Amino acid sequence: MPEQATRPYDTRIRSYVHQRVRLSDGQESAWRRLWPELGGEVADLLPGPDRPAEDLRAAFGRGAPLILEIGSGMGETTALLAEAEPEIDHIAVEVYEPGLAQLLMRVEQAGLTNQRLLRGDAVELLDRVVAPGTLDGLRIFFPDPWPKRRHHKRRLIQPDFVRLAASRLAPGARLHLATDWPPYAEQMRRVVTAEPGLRPDDDFPPGPDGWQARPAWRPVTKFEDRAHLEGRPVRDLLYVTTDQPQRTHGE
Repeated sequence: MPEQATRPYDTRIRSYVHQRVRLSDGQESAWRRLWPELGGEVADLLPGPDRPAEDLRAAFGRGAPLILEIGSGMGETTALLAEAEPEIDHIAVEVYEPGLAQLLMRVEQAGLTNQRLLRGDAVELLDRVVAPGTLDGLRIFFPDPWPKRRHHKRRLIQPDFVRLAASRLAPGARLHLATDWPPYAEQMRRVVTAEPGLRPDDDFPPGPDGWQARPAWRPVTKFEDRAHLEGRPVRDLLYVTTDQPQRTHGE
């Protein structure tokens, strides 16, 4: 049977809808000048019949720890964390071109050398490019909650995805999720708690209400401020890989 027919994510329901949006003049300029150096396409990293998957660390030219962020939005948090962690290399994967272009502008303004960007499907990236046990961290902040019940199947944080994510993290590496949508927060917590490859981060034990405290080093964005003003609690979930052997997504 051809390999293409056996991959579990080939026919999945995707968690995003790709819509092309016009870039502003500033974003267009940043894209034209910076994307060839700092950006790339997930599709170009995938293995082919005559080539292996690309090494994500190669773009940085050093052997630093590597953190992947899925869904970087407009890049506000992404750039601030990369600036605060110069000893760590950061890759942001996103499908929204204006957000990627805005992140390029932030990278240039801050003079960052430890941030790279990818456009495309993050699940395909994890499944086909990232080797098991190689990521030093994975961040997913405020993924689309798909609030309507009929759309819940589109939510990114599902058991199969979390199993895949855990398998790509190095021993003791952290999966950090955040959301301002209470029903989605409950689902996230159920899913990560049920994954045997993960356990709560000891540095962030659950409080009396059962939730972990927001880490002080995660920047508060305008998006999060709006959530607070509208009365929506923001929940962080910080889990690390267990010491037991990691399963791959197909096991």
